[in-house]
Order: sequence, then structure tokens, then C-alpha cells
Amino acid sequence: MATTEVQHPGDQHEIPNYEVHASVAALKDRIKQHYDLASDYYYSLWYERTPPAAPSRPLPSASANRELPRGQHIHHGLFRRDGESKEEAQVNLISYLLEISGLPKEARVLDVGCGIGGTSRFLAKEHGCAVTGITISGRQVEIAKRLTLEDKATPPTCEGSDLLSYDGKGAVRFLELDAERMRERFSPAEGLPGKTFDCVWISEALSHLPDKSLFFSSSFAVLAAGGSSRLVIADWFKARGLSAKQEAADIQPIEDGMLLPKLCTADDYVRMAEEAGFKTQQAPIDISKDVAKTW
Repeated sequence: MATTEVQHPGDQHEIPNYEVHASVAALKDRIKQHYDLASDYYYSLWYERTPPAAPSRPLPSASANRELPRGQHIHHGLFRRDGESKEEAQVNLISYLLEISGLPKEARVLDVGCGIGGTSRFLAKEHGCAVTGITISGRQVEIAKRLTLEDKATPPTCEGSDLLSYDGKGAVRFLELDAERMRERFSPAEGLPGKTFDCVWISEALSHLPDKSLFFSSSFAVLAAGGSSRLVIADWFKARGLSAKQEAADIQPIEDGMLLPKLCTADDYVRMAEEAGFKTQQAPIDISKDVAKTW
């Protein structure tokens, strides 16, 4: 009996060889390679302009009565009502983070691990923020800039400027940058004032970073002094108190398959943040059940 092997159209974009990470450098190279290769496929697979379903109750103004472009967010969705699409739920997650963080309008935001710019554009258009999005993937920067221009943003008007502006609203720019170098990049030595941002925003990207303590100290270093600055985080965590057997059976395959170093608990993040100088404004909130439908 003859058999036929059918190749999935996304196979060409996958990183070969499910494997344990040999080193930090190798892990970072694999992350960069993955997003350089896969971002076009993710977007082509998910992209479709779809009007949102009629809400059963009022939604935040940012997500109501407008078309939601699929594929621009590479993070979980927060499902708050029956019948919500993944795209609506992904916007819900951004709105929820805005709600619990109390981020002021027109804030200067560093979006770390910005992907193809979905959150950066949302914060600029809907919250009037000036957003700098950084990603380790040069291809993601290219896609993010293209999508922002297609979203009717105004190209830079001054020579040497890389800001894409929304008329009467905020602005965005995108940089290829390893997050572990952000303190070095946004410093007086680079021609920029220290304490450059009002907010560091990182959604489901910190779990990729090998040196998380460095991230927290770097975030504290680039944030403006005063009580209005904040660090906003959504991420993957492991549960407290797992046995070695549970870690090996349940956690390590996720780490290896999703290109992650060792996962932390939420308590680990709080400790590292406080060691870097932050004060906890909002204790960690477990939204696992509300995002599970994303899968």
C-alpha cells in the first residue's frame, strides 16, 4: 500500500531539531532565526480584516466598532465574554494591562519584544503614546514599519528621524535591538538623555530573555524618575513548588520547544524587580483560565 507524505505549508518556516539549548548564545540565535523566518508566515496565516462581532456588553472604546486586523499580535488573548474572536481578546489583554497599570496617556513607552508592532501601534493610536518598539528580529522590524505605514501613519518628515506619526495622536518607531543592550542603547553615550521612558512594556517576551535580572535593572535605568514611571509585564510562568519530576515532564519540554530559558515563577519576577529598585504597584494576577482559549 502506497503512502503519501503531506507537508504542512508552515514547515519551511520552522526551526529544525527540537533540542535542549546548548548555550545562551545559541538560544538567542535560535530565537532570532525563528522570528526572522516565521513572522511572515504567522502574519499571512492569521491576517484577515474582520469586523468584530456585536458585543453582548459595551467594550472599551479602543476595540468597539472598528475593523480588527488579524495577525498583528503575537500574544495571548484575554477572553471576557462568549463569542469573542481571538483578535478582540488580544486587544482585551492590552486594554487590561492599561487598566491595571494606570499608564497615562501620551506616555513615552519602550515596547520590548514588540514583534510586528501590534501593541506599539495600539498604544500610539488609542492612548496617544510615543512608542519605541524593539525586537531581536530585523525581519519583524521591516514588517512592523510596513504595517504601520499601511495603517495610515505619516512617514518621517525630518532627515534622520525614524518616527512614524498618527495625526493628532501618538507615534511609533521600531529598532532591531537585543533587549539585553537596551540600557547601553538608550543612554547619553548614544546621544539620548538618560531616563528616556515613562514606561517599559513587555508582553510575553521576558520569558525569552536569559538574564532577567539584567532586564529589570536595565528597565529601571531607562525609566524617568518620579512616581509616574512604571514597568508593565505579561508573561508565562511556572507554578510554585513543582517537583523535579514535574519540571522534567511538564516544564522542560515547553522551555525547549518554545525557545525559552528556565521559566520563573511570578514571585521570582517580583523579587528581581524589587532588587532593581521597583516598588510593586499591582501584585501578579493569574489570568491563565481567561487566556486558555487562545490555543
